[in-house]
Amino acid sequence: MEQLDLLSIKITSATTAEIHERIDTIIAEGGPGIILSANAHAVNLARKRYWLTQFFRKADVVHVDGGSIVLAARLWGRRIPERITWADWAWSLANHLAAKKYRLFLLGGPQGLAAEAAKGLHKTAPDLRVVGTHHGYFNRQNHENDRIIDAINATQPDIIWIGMGMPIQEQWLLCNYKRLNAKLFMICGGAFKFMAGKLNRCPQWMRRCSLEWLWLLIEAPRRGMVRYLWGNPLFVVYVLRCYLGSKFGSS
Repeated sequence: MEQLDLLSIKITSATTAEIHERIDTIIAEGGPGIILSANAHAVNLARKRYWLTQFFRKADVVHVDGGSIVLAARLWGRRIPERITWADWAWSLANHLAAKKYRLFLLGGPQGLAAEAAKGLHKTAPDLRVVGTHHGYFNRQNHENDRIIDAINATQPDIIWIGMGMPIQEQWLLCNYKRLNAKLFMICGGAFKFMAGKLNRCPQWMRRCSLEWLWLLIEAPRRGMVRYLWGNPLFVVYVLRCYLGSKFGSS
């Protein structure tokens, strides 16, 4: 898989099938491996957080989760073969993990959401081995964090999906992945809502036109106001500044 240095972070140019193969390799080798997601919001956050930029560079795979990244890559003449968003990917990934008999733990969201997500996944992949779930609203800096880590380790997962929202999920993983006895860690943001049927998928035509952000803004306006109405223009300005800087040699 090709790794692109784009907008100060590492992006993996890969198909779903290639990432599934990489997952198998990481688990066969014993890990630990890290798979992150990149979209406009991730880039905006990484610009102001050096540790997050470095974490993206450290990851084994950073799949493209936003159409904005695909469009930005085109400015530099780079092609992203496939946009891999969790809202679509979760189902084929669940089937792949089930076929391989991997043990999966779901961590994140409010009380009960991860368990509902597991039920949703089982409708598509009945043989998926979800060995445990836990909400993401716990104290991440004291003995409660230690208790959660011990509980996760007791289930002996191969893979942990973490959905706590950016950049909390990345920061928690960076601080704790060495204490977790899993082989692979995957950041999934708010995808548990899709898996649990709590959030509707946008129409296909909006996806083709890179307008999924508008659908999500309508579905969750409080969350989307800052992330999309402010964040998307900020991302565009940053992309153009980087592009013009690279083209004309200015900073």
